[in-house]
Amino acid sequence: MPSYLTDAVPLSEIRRALVTKLRHHGDVLLTSPVFSALKHAAPQVEIDALVYRETAPMLANHPAIAQIHTIDRDWKRQGIARQVAAEWRLYRALRARRYDLLIHLTEHPRGLSLAALLNPRYAVTRERPAQGRAWRARFTHFYRLPKATPRHAVEANLDALRRIGIQPDAPTRRLVLVPGAAAEAKVDALLAGHGLVPRGFVQAHPGSRWMFKCWSVDRTAALLDRIAADGHRIVVTGAPDARERELVASILAAVSPQTRNGIVDLTGALTLSELAALTARARAFVGVDTAPMHIAAAMGTPTLALFGPSGEQEWGPWMVASSIVVSTAHPCRPCGIDGCGGGKVSECLTTLAVDDVHARFTSLLAQTAAPTRR
Repeated sequence: MPSYLTDAVPLSEIRRALVTKLRHHGDVLLTSPVFSALKHAAPQVEIDALVYRETAPMLANHPAIAQIHTIDRDWKRQGIARQVAAEWRLYRALRARRYDLLIHLTEHPRGLSLAALLNPRYAVTRERPAQGRAWRARFTHFYRLPKATPRHAVEANLDALRRIGIQPDAPTRRLVLVPGAAAEAKVDALLAGHGLVPRGFVQAHPGSRWMFKCWSVDRTAALLDRIAADGHRIVVTGAPDARERELVASILAAVSPQTRNGIVDLTGALTLSELAALTARARAFVGVDTAPMHIAAAMGTPTLALFGPSGEQEWGPWMVASSIVVSTAHPCRPCGIDGCGGGKVSECLTTLAVDDVHARFTSLLAQTAAPTRR
């Protein structure tokens, strides 16, 4: 235990810990090193996770996680009686685990009720701008984020551990995502059916749940034409969301007929675990700031990422060979706004030149040998 941290948590006294991350898919995946680092520091601890139901695949099969508990956002749409019953079942399951340590990795207000109802001996969360008396009473440790300089989301999550006396080493700071045997087998069969082999294709994922993070249709299509002309097979992936389907359809309609004939479109056809298995087999990933970009990093796939209004310092590909393309003509970025003026279109992103992006892609491939499958 570090002598300089007088209120460090005595890990030898911890039997079970609960780590919560009630955010989106990419956010949850970026917490995976927290479980690895905590387990490495205290092997005897059983570590559980609490996430939204749809994000659970991001942590499924993580070797450091004992149980994953989930909250279904649909509970509140099922009527008050069913919602209360579902919440009660969740809290009963959590209380039965008798947690000694709670690590709440967001400012979500549910953290306060968890700290109160579960009553762990130690509870750590992020310092809040306006921290009320209840938060100060229920949490024993608060970690801080830099105010003037950006910090990658992975490091920000790990700061919760640093605050209680754990210094993560490099191996435990890597992202962890395990697709599972069923997903691996399905993807192998799917690739074989399309005449594709591992490392023999480039994965393009042009969409995002936030459309202001997406490149323009015509420029994305032009890049795919360039990649195909270089002799690469392309697999396009996307979420089943109607807007992403529409975006991909527009891009495929804009590419040349020769390119289109060689593209395998798997938009909406894969589960998250299957998407991870596919990405692990790609020669490279091309996309924007979105959860599949973080999946590519987790799977060790060389990643070309286009960033607009979001910050690459906080959200860039983590610990993987990558090339991040940003505009140098827009000093206003990263602004964090949903498109210029809130208009859902980000000029700093849509004006990125195809020549520049293609050059970065070519350079990335030249600098990285075909990755060895983990």
